[in-house]
Amino acid sequence: MSISDINAEKKWRKIPKEMRERLLSNVFCLKCRVTTIEDYSVFDEDNGILLQGKCKTCGGEVARLIEDE
Repeated sequence: MSISDINAEKKWRKIPKEMRERLLSNVFCLKCRVTTIEDYSVFDEDNGILLQGKCKTCGGEVARLIEDE
């Protein structure tokens, strides 16, 4: 993981570890469908936090928005 945004990192760390692991392993890839995100960065967005990284299977770019509650 690359720390791209301190505020986003703080939000990400507030999520319980088990839930973070579930979120990381449930990302959509156009080629592979459901995959795991690797080499990701965390960004603070208006609606939550955005994970941007690579598909574990094909290496393609993937992203996941985790909305604030």
